[in-house]
Amino acid sequence: MMDLNLRRRFFAEELEAVGKLESSTLVDAFAAVPREQFLRPGPWTVMADVDFTGLSRTRSTPDADPARVYHNISVAIDPARHLFNGQPGTLAVWIDALGLEAGGRVLHVGCGLGYYTAVMAQCVGSSGRVVAFEVDETLANEARQNLASRAWVDARHGDASVVDGSFDAILVNAGVTHPLDTWLDALNDGGRMIVPLTSTMVAMGSTIGKGLVVVVTKQTTTNFTARILTVVAVYSAVGLRDDAMNDRLGKAMMGGPMKWGSVRRLRRDQHEEAPECWLHGKAFCLTG
Repeated sequence: MMDLNLRRRFFAEELEAVGKLESSTLVDAFAAVPREQFLRPGPWTVMADVDFTGLSRTRSTPDADPARVYHNISVAIDPARHLFNGQPGTLAVWIDALGLEAGGRVLHVGCGLGYYTAVMAQCVGSSGRVVAFEVDETLANEARQNLASRAWVDARHGDASVVDGSFDAILVNAGVTHPLDTWLDALNDGGRMIVPLTSTMVAMGSTIGKGLVVVVTKQTTTNFTARILTVVAVYSAVGLRDDAMNDRLGKAMMGGPMKWGSVRRLRRDQHEEAPECWLHGKAFCLTG
């Protein structure tokens, strides 16, 4: 049987190869952080693929051997509510795009039980700072316990609509309809934010949204660049969505990749909607 440390290293290098990760620090972090310590006791319900029409394909691991979770699979943290620890191959690409460095300050919105918070904390090291929010109080309390050995991590219960301090990187780990002014204001110059913008079927009460992951980089106080990283289907954030923007986003998505692929900037100034505006809102606009 493979030593668990070796298995974790193989897992990390597989993520590096498949996700084309550029950060060796991130790869080392995945090799160092024990995923099983951020899950409830096994055996686990796992999911390698999903049909986002609502029919998920899950199975149970044969036992509680920690080696079972070192694959590119989502692992349930609350099967009864269909809540999963996200797929590593997906989150690794998002975190890689943040360009984390030692000493950096990170905001994590939607930390679950804290696994990816721990991975990012490993990247920035004890000279850095990570503030993690989880809207579910039970999960937030468990995340706080799981992360207790990392003194530079502050796990909080809340929706992250109000934050204090400034950050070099922000990872939003749930679908929203727009980036909050709070988050944009909190970014340091040169800082990056990963934000999934998703549209849901509001009338059907869907908890899963489909959309695009956007990388926003703050150049100066008034200058933000933006690019589309990938498409996504992800759980919707609680309390951070706007119905009007949800409808606008759904219509914008219908324009297809030729339209969203032209996004280059995020504007915060007030202006009239123009043909180059892909997603135009009251407080922000994604445009070419």
